[in-house]
Amino acid sequence: MSLYIGIDSGTQSTKAVVLDLAAGTVVAESRAPHRLIEGLPVGHMEQHPSDWTAAMDAVIRDVVTKIGSALASQIRGIGVSGQQHGFVALDAEGKVIRPAKLWCDTSTTEECALLTKKLGGAKATLRKTGNLILPGFTAPKILWLKRNEPAHFRRLKQVLLPHDYLNFHLTGRYFMEYGDASGTALMDVRRRTWSKEIANAIDRRVVDCLPTLSESHQAAGTLRPALAETYGLSPEVVVSAGGGDNMMGAIGTGNVVPGVVTASFGTSGTIYAHSSKPVIDPEGEIAAFCSSTGGWLPLLCTMNVTTVTEQMRLLFGMDHDRMAAAVNSVSAGANGLVLLPYLAGERTPNVPDGSGVLFGLTPKTFTPSHFARAAMEGATLGMNYGLRRLSQLGVKAKEIRITGGGAKSPAWRQIMADIFGVPVVAMVEDEGAALGGALQAAWCVALREGRRKTKLSELTARVVAVDQSTRCAPDRSRVAHYRELQRIQDRLSKDLRELFSVQRRFALTGS
Repeated sequence: MSLYIGIDSGTQSTKAVVLDLAAGTVVAESRAPHRLIEGLPVGHMEQHPSDWTAAMDAVIRDVVTKIGSALASQIRGIGVSGQQHGFVALDAEGKVIRPAKLWCDTSTTEECALLTKKLGGAKATLRKTGNLILPGFTAPKILWLKRNEPAHFRRLKQVLLPHDYLNFHLTGRYFMEYGDASGTALMDVRRRTWSKEIANAIDRRVVDCLPTLSESHQAAGTLRPALAETYGLSPEVVVSAGGGDNMMGAIGTGNVVPGVVTASFGTSGTIYAHSSKPVIDPEGEIAAFCSSTGGWLPLLCTMNVTTVTEQMRLLFGMDHDRMAAAVNSVSAGANGLVLLPYLAGERTPNVPDGSGVLFGLTPKTFTPSHFARAAMEGATLGMNYGLRRLSQLGVKAKEIRITGGGAKSPAWRQIMADIFGVPVVAMVEDEGAALGGALQAAWCVALREGRRKTKLSELTARVVAVDQSTRCAPDRSRVAHYRELQRIQDRLSKDLRELFSVQRRFALTGS
């Protein structure tokens, strides 16, 4: 028997699964929460990396206890998925210098503008790297540190992403693979190399702070002996390259060959597909990422999904069943009520100063049920903005595999199908990123042991399965209705951008 642990360290919690590869089943799971740092200025989103390591230690110990010492001896590898783009700054001794700035931090708009100008503008930046420099990415966070905390910047010796830091905790080694690295805006994704020009635009020291890039099938190392003893595992357990949560989610949903499209409805929303060659968006709206499988992963990301629906649910004191009933009690389109869901700014479309807007309030629509439906529809329309852009770039969806908290809601699944215009189906194992980590670890171990013909697609075909009971097909009349609603939301987004900037200045000054 060969068992593999998959870890997914997200914004709100860390999850672990234990995969029995031969049986193709998950035999144990665990979850531990962690929190954002409270009281920060508007746009600043940070966490303590020590919270991630504590949560990971807890879930690994828990799943090892659940399977028992006999089965624990069969664990061969660990694969780590982590939230993308976060900036973990380490000093010469490998100590964390300050809290990590996260993917959802939008405090770096000035740094994005400065770097883009220094590189010759947006079009030049796209030509050089394949991606624009956006507030969520890592590069502007490093410049932010230099400009705002120069004493901390002088101590900087190593730049890691969240999953890299967890790998460092497990192995004691600095390591970064192509997939997660492609989301830093420091990498030329076509050539899979660090861009010295971008690193030097921040500071000439930065390029020396970046780990050597490695292939995604390689191992980050093996468990540190002291940590292995704490977990009750062998120090020979291999820690695979791991990757960003979207890259690992792609593996965990079988999205490792062209033709599969995955959508994650979590705190943020992502839609992505596998490609055997780079997919570069000349408008820069679709991220040109590498996958953690040796290919590429064109991806759209929105920053406001379950955060929007959860705030609406809590506002009216609903449990999830009441929320679903409220949504189903209102017709598609919420009688013209449209929510622009930019509660935390937005990344696609690029509206970092955005805020939430309810458009179409009337006596009829001023009800909790209309607000609840508008929240689900608004978040999904936001994702559909990017799905349509993917289609224009040649990535066509015939079916979308969905994961995340939103995928659990039958009401929301039908809204997804009607807005996207294609069938949607959830997965048997919803922890796609954690499962992807376990599958990547199995692939890494197989290649490390000389089984060079092992293909990751064969492993995913054996393990990954959709839950046919969740399948929803689009309704033609509602599809047409939502196209009109999409036009309204898109127009609102464009027309209000100047006002968003004014409103943000008021929020920052308290005027």
